[in-house]
Amino acid sequence: MEIYKGEKKRLFLENNSIANLFSFPVEEFMEVHEYKRDEWIIQEGMRPNFLFYVLEGKAKIYVTHLNGKVSLINFVNAHEYIGEMELLNDVYYTKGIQASTKTICFALPIYRYRKKLLEDTKFLRELTKFLSGKATQMAAKYSQSLAFPLENRLADFILQTADQGIYKEKHVTVCDYLGVSYRHLLYILTQFCEKNYLEKEGRNYRIKQYDSLYELAGVLRNELNNLNT
Repeated sequence: MEIYKGEKKRLFLENNSIANLFSFPVEEFMEVHEYKRDEWIIQEGMRPNFLFYVLEGKAKIYVTHLNGKVSLINFVNAHEYIGEMELLNDVYYTKGIQASTKTICFALPIYRYRKKLLEDTKFLRELTKFLSGKATQMAAKYSQSLAFPLENRLADFILQTADQGIYKEKHVTVCDYLGVSYRHLLYILTQFCEKNYLEKEGRNYRIKQYDSLYELAGVLRNELNNLNT
């Protein structure tokens, strides 16, 4: 993890201001953190020291079950918060959050500014919108698993997790997240390769036709947009 300092930090803040989300001059206290792919932004079970706001990149949220199984449960994208539940709740079991691409975040120390944040009506209004959208998204994911074929859901998953055009998620993780059998997943991946949507490179896949994947994923994203309006 890299923490931007000096001129690099000043220029980044100047070009990527989020001052409009707060009522107080929050950028005076913010750090800028950059995480490489597969770096942990938050370790599971450890309360974060920061409230993060993602400016660039993507991350994955994991949880470990009582039987030791680790499951991917959701994603974090640009212009979303990390650590908001820990900010709002004194007692909360923190999920593990891992960068899936290079990810750049604003980081505001929680313990130092928690009271100020929780009294900032402008920030709380924005956070409420974010949490409402997040709840809608989780509900939509469950309903889509019942309503849409794997082709649509896998296309969306590939676009969510690909890094610089390369899809490299473990099949067992994908099967668990999408609720499908290993055999069914391999069958659809083979079809995507035969249609030249993807090209297999060792254990990974290179995206060859973004438009085709976006078309398949579009029905899911359109439904989510309708739910949010």
